[in-house]
Amino acid sequence: MEQRTVRPDHEAIARRVRQGARVLDVGCGDGALLDLLKSTRSVDARGLELSSETAGIAMARGLSVIQGDADSDLELFPDDSFEVAILSQAVQQMRRPARVLGELARIAPEVIVSFRNYGLWSRRLTLIRHGRMPAPGLAHEDGVLLPVTALDMIELAGRLGLACVAVAPVRGGEVGAFRNKGLKRLNWGADEVILHLRRM
Repeated sequence: MEQRTVRPDHEAIARRVRQGARVLDVGCGDGALLDLLKSTRSVDARGLELSSETAGIAMARGLSVIQGDADSDLELFPDDSFEVAILSQAVQQMRRPARVLGELARIAPEVIVSFRNYGLWSRRLTLIRHGRMPAPGLAHEDGVLLPVTALDMIELAGRLGLACVAVAPVRGGEVGAFRNKGLKRLNWGADEVILHLRRM
C-alpha cells in the first residue's frame, strides 16, 4: 500500500482539533487533511471542494466530500452544524473572502485558517524594488486573488466576530509553535500562517 507523506501544516492543524469533533474542511482538495483528521482525531469529517476532479479523488479515498463553491454554497449549511471549520490554503482563492469567513463563523464556533503571508519581509522588499506584488500576486500563478498579510487576516477576523486564539508561523515548510502574542514579528517573518479563531 502506498504511503503518503503528511504535510507539516496539516499535522499542526490536526493537533488543534479535538477528538471526535464535527469538522467541515472547505477547499479540501484531494482530502489529504480530512483523511489525516479521520485517522488521527476520529472526527466526523465533511469536505467541500470546487474542483469536481479533485473532489472525486477525495471521494475515492472514502471521504464524505461534495463538489461546491464556497463563495456561494456555504449558506446551505445550518448554523452550528459543525464544531470546527477549516480553510487550509484556500482563503486567498476566494472571490469574497470576508463573506466566506463570516459564513464559517456561523457554521462553526471555531475556525482554522492557513494562508500565504504577504507581510513576509522578502515579499515586502520585492514590492519596494519592483513596484509589483511578488509572484504569484498579480500573476495568479497559484490562483491567489487576495495577497494579504497575517495582520490583515487577524483584523478581518476581529471585524467578523472571531477572536484569534493562537497563531503559528510556517517557514520553509516547518511549522513553529502556536502562540497568542508577538504577532507583528510573525507578520514580518512567516512565509505562511495558521490562525486558530474562535467565535466571540
